[in-house]
Order: sequence, then C-alpha cells, then structure tokens
Amino acid sequence: MSTGDTLDKLVVFLAKRDGIDKLVKTFQYVSKLAHWGAESSRPEFAKRAKSWETASGLSRKAFRSGRFLTGFNALRRAPGEFGALAVLANAGEMVYFFFDHFTWLSRVGVLEVWLARRASFVSAFGESVGYVFFIAMDFIMIRRGLRQERKLLREGGKDADKEVRKIRMDRVMRLMATAANVADLIIGIAEIEPNPFCNHAVTLGISGLVSAWAGWYRNWPS
Repeated sequence: MSTGDTLDKLVVFLAKRDGIDKLVKTFQYVSKLAHWGAESSRPEFAKRAKSWETASGLSRKAFRSGRFLTGFNALRRAPGEFGALAVLANAGEMVYFFFDHFTWLSRVGVLEVWLARRASFVSAFGESVGYVFFIAMDFIMIRRGLRQERKLLREGGKDADKEVRKIRMDRVMRLMATAANVADLIIGIAEIEPNPFCNHAVTLGISGLVSAWAGWYRNWPS
C-alpha cells in the first residue's frame, strides 16, 4: 500500500465521528498510562498527562452529542431476529449516550457539579447492560457463521470459497467488536462497582486502548 493510499484512508477515517472518537480515545488512555507511570518519578509530566486525559475525555463526550438518537432510532424499528436481545442492547446504548450529556455538562460547569457522579453512574449502567447484550448477539452470529463455514467446506460448490472468505471476515469484525465491548464493559464496571482490579490505571488504560484500536480496525476504510 502506498503512502498516498494510507493518507487517503486516514482522511476518510477521521472524517467519521467514530474515527475521531477512536483517535481521541487513544489519546485519553495513552495519557492515563503516562500519568500512572510518571506520577511518582516525574510529577510535572504526570500533571500534564492528567490534563491531557481529562481534556480528551471531555472532548469525546462533546463529539458524542446526539449519539443517543442512534439507539432510539433502532428501538423504533422492528427488533429483527434477535428480538429482546436487540431491544435491551439498543436501550442500554441509548441510556448511556443520553445521560453522558449530563455528565459532560456537569464537568464543564454548565450544570451542578454533584450531578456528574449520578449521571455518570446511570450512563455507565446503561452502557454495561448494552454491552452484555451486544456481546451475546455477536457470539450467536459467530457460532452461526462457524456452522455455515463447516457446511460449505463439507459440501463445496461453485461459490463456496467466496462465501467462506466472507464468513471469516465477518467473524474477524465481530471478534473485534466483542473485544471492544468487553474492554468497555470493564471500564463501565469500574464506574458502577469500583474494585481494585477494574479501577487500576493499568487495567483501565489497557482496556481503553483495546477498545480504541479494535474500533480503528473495524472503521478503517477497506
């Protein structure tokens, strides 16, 4: 791939809201790890890293303004073959993005400071519920794809190789989505039920980067 092709794809990637979100999410969690690593030995650098982390987190919340409408619009439509799983997943996502507005407005000083904690808890709870059901749906589709692949390999046919490649690509994308959702679920649990493992800076940093980089892979133009 030439440098020009890569640059063209990067421009397309960053033109998307999800593309910008994954870039800034990378900044957010790299700076979190930098703050943790330098906190005791280089306090001035750690302070700057913390400022970068905070600014990145608030920027991401601003970029996500109105994102709850995606989940709301999905709920308006027929749930499809997944039924209740799809309804719960999209409802959780809608709650997450809707209450995220209040967290953002509170942290930038538009609303009362005390509201941030409550809104963040409700947002994280909805987020976690949504991730659980999105993960379940992806596993169902991965399992279904494996069965179809085995059948195609066993029976063959004119377009069998093409269909197998399509199934395998879909599986890779769903595994990337699952990795991102599991990582974000850990971050959500850290907000809902704080504990030494989920709330450790390394756990949060790695989880955030796994989610961001899985998103890079899924959203990168083909």
